[in-house]
Amino acid sequence: MNITLKTAAIGLVALGIGAAGQTGAAYAQAEVTLRCQHFLPPMGSVPRFFMEPWAAQVEEQSGGRIDVELYPAMQLGGSPPALYDQIRDGVIDCGWALPAYTPGRFPEAEAMELPFMTSMNAEDSSRAAWEFTEQYMLDSRFADIHVMAVHVHGPGVIHKTGDPIEAITDFDGLQLRGPSRQANALLERLGATPVGMPVPAFPEALSRGVVDGGVIPWEVVPALRVEELADSHTQIGGDRALYNTFFIWGMNNDTYASLPDDLRAIIDANSGIDASAWAGRAMDEGDTLAEDMITERGNTIVTLSDEVVAELRAVGEEVTADWIEEMNGLGLDGAAMVEDARAAVARHAGDSM
Repeated sequence: MNITLKTAAIGLVALGIGAAGQTGAAYAQAEVTLRCQHFLPPMGSVPRFFMEPWAAQVEEQSGGRIDVELYPAMQLGGSPPALYDQIRDGVIDCGWALPAYTPGRFPEAEAMELPFMTSMNAEDSSRAAWEFTEQYMLDSRFADIHVMAVHVHGPGVIHKTGDPIEAITDFDGLQLRGPSRQANALLERLGATPVGMPVPAFPEALSRGVVDGGVIPWEVVPALRVEELADSHTQIGGDRALYNTFFIWGMNNDTYASLPDDLRAIIDANSGIDASAWAGRAMDEGDTLAEDMITERGNTIVTLSDEVVAELRAVGEEVTADWIEEMNGLGLDGAAMVEDARAAVARHAGDSM
């Protein structure tokens, strides 16, 4: 990977001069160009630690026959909720989609987003997410795209203006940004008013007072400069995350099918459970860097007591029970999905150690 060319491309993007986020590998003319879009700034953890290295690896393994162009911040048009359909319809060749941005459309994926479902390690839980996806969605709900990887993020954190949340009653009356139906259901049961919005919209909403705060993982805070807007950050202890969000790294089916066999094999070699773990590991790396940076900055960081976490878990169980009942009403076995998701998370706990 040519670091100079890559940095220049990112710089041009930042200046708005129209450079695509190409990986810049120094090879002969490519046979295949993959245009891949996502909604984060270029310096987000997933672009930096997963998408760009993934693209460089695919280019290297193909000897330059595949060229991967990464377009951050929806440069090819559309909005974050449209990404899955952009992949499906061939508007882009591949992309990073968040099913929760189209509530109710991918109900099985919500199992991985339930309160206290995933572990505190995104790499381990992303392995679990891949296994769960293979079992419940890969050849059914997601059959209209080619799924290369799925993953989750690390433990969510509550970022807000003013005093930190330290007790369950502190949620009362707050307007809090939430990423998904299940996170929003948890916030609502805690007495907050959930405000759904894609994560790129969160900083402006926070700066304008539209919301008092919101839940996002540490890793995305620096990319959105939330540490400059929030006064306090509340995280939980224990072995399970407050909530999570499920992501897809997917390719258009026709694009995948049109690849020569040997190039398709390269995509396959960079897909599946290991690629999912790689994407999760990118989240973990970003979490560590961001938390260290925010600690050095001097922002208030609070870790909730075991007693408060126990109260939160009890509320989370109510949300899970409601979800199971809702899934049963859709003709899906909600209890089985919860059991299988929990088993997958437990099975992969500690894999990354």
